[in-house]
Amino acid sequence: MADRKAENNDISDQPQKSIVDFDPPKKPKRNMYAIACAVLASMTSVLLGYDIGVMSGAMIYIKKDLKINDVQVEILAGILNLYCLIGSCAAGRTSDWIGRRYTIVVAEVIFFVGAILMGFATNYAFLMVGRFVAGIGVGYALMIAPVYTAEVSPASSRGFLTSFPEVFINGGILLGYVSNYAFSKLPTHLGWRLMLGVGAIPAVILGIVVLGMPESPRWLVMQGRLGEAKRVLDKTSDSKEEADIRLADIKGAAGIPENCTDDIVQVPKQSHGEDVWKELLLRPTPPVRHALIAAVGIHFFQQSSGIDSVVLYSPRIFEKAGITSTNDKLLATVAVGFTKTMFILVATFLLDRIGRRPLLLSSVAGMILSLATLGIGLTIIEHSDHKLMWAVALCIAMVLSYVAFFSIGMGPITWVYSSEVFPLRLRAQGASIGVGVNRVTSGVISMTFLSLSKGITIGGAFFLYASIATVSWIFFYFMLPETQGRTLEDMEGLFGNFGWKFAKPIKNEQQQKEEVNHAAGKGNGKGQIQLARDQYVD
Repeated sequence: MADRKAENNDISDQPQKSIVDFDPPKKPKRNMYAIACAVLASMTSVLLGYDIGVMSGAMIYIKKDLKINDVQVEILAGILNLYCLIGSCAAGRTSDWIGRRYTIVVAEVIFFVGAILMGFATNYAFLMVGRFVAGIGVGYALMIAPVYTAEVSPASSRGFLTSFPEVFINGGILLGYVSNYAFSKLPTHLGWRLMLGVGAIPAVILGIVVLGMPESPRWLVMQGRLGEAKRVLDKTSDSKEEADIRLADIKGAAGIPENCTDDIVQVPKQSHGEDVWKELLLRPTPPVRHALIAAVGIHFFQQSSGIDSVVLYSPRIFEKAGITSTNDKLLATVAVGFTKTMFILVATFLLDRIGRRPLLLSSVAGMILSLATLGIGLTIIEHSDHKLMWAVALCIAMVLSYVAFFSIGMGPITWVYSSEVFPLRLRAQGASIGVGVNRVTSGVISMTFLSLSKGITIGGAFFLYASIATVSWIFFYFMLPETQGRTLEDMEGLFGNFGWKFAKPIKNEQQQKEEVNHAAGKGNGKGQIQLARDQYVD
């Protein structure tokens, strides 16, 4: 009886909860510190965008000055993508060795040297050496920027932040187009050298600024530096509770006991990537195999649907459409860069609102329609004896429509998706494989467009790209589960089974009931932490 009274007294002493206490938690505000880190890391992607954009116009003047043929022009335009392979493959190992932040600095230094070499090139061979060095730097940047951003971002805004590399690629493309237009009035031998060499300036600025960024908390945990990781997570999470949850999840993925709270600990089986390739390629588990296929597939289809052909050869496409003035062609190209940049900004705000799959599938459907219509318009113009203004306007509209649809889905989601689907131990190398496939495909597409256009006509080339985009839509529908709202440590549960089509960015009803009942029954700290985990994951 006394026990019952004491129990009743304990209950009466507890504060009574009002209806407000049971309201659903408000969506956390954007973490400005995490956004600043993501912006600084993603600005590295400007290097690739600038190189692609500036080369589209510089090729016109390089061809005149160095007297090279179309095949040499194709190789010059696309070979940087193959050189990127060296950088992207090396970046995975480098980032596990010296950290994500210093790998970004390495990327900037290498690109700086490449830009200087291209700016001072005296002949075609010298220019190719500069492209080789710059390509390695771009490969480093492409791999490390989305990985760092994904690892520093809270789950609530990871899609928003991890899309930043694509935003800055598009910003770099626009800057390259503007550079083409700005330097086009200079003497031919000087104009293209300034177009290429001025890329060294942002590399210097970014290399210095990046040193002020924190290291990735996941890399710090992999090194056993829990104290530093905790401080970074406190700054980049939406709340103190989420920081604790993220740290616990990362410790679990790294094999560190959850009750270990020392600032520096010994990490079991500490690795700098020695056995990762075997686990990725030779003996993958079903979830890892599925994630690898998804990441490689999305990178392959992003480039094989022809985006680099449009971006690199837009002056040539507009010329085929009937625009003859070099000045007008460059202005129309600037419009392409502006459209890409505007629509990628729209995409960043939609990724965490409506999810990856709806955006991706809608984007690819629009690309298919735009490519097919562009092919029709160019074919009509090619077979017409006189200039058809409506067909010219249609081609220009379809080029802008294509880059808009690409930028609102396929462009950013490729980098977001491939940077978040791999387990922690495989993330750097898995992302580098994706980047490698991306760059090889881009190189092949870039170095064959002019020859392809001559072989099957320019309209036929875009019909081919439309067919590839159609295949990609089918692949995405059947192979890519939704990852919106999931923590990076939750990803393995989405892959490796055939129920993924119905996977949503929230836990299923049975899991929620079990966890709520457990927390309500025990009322202990662990149950509360699990409820908090659901709040931030869901």
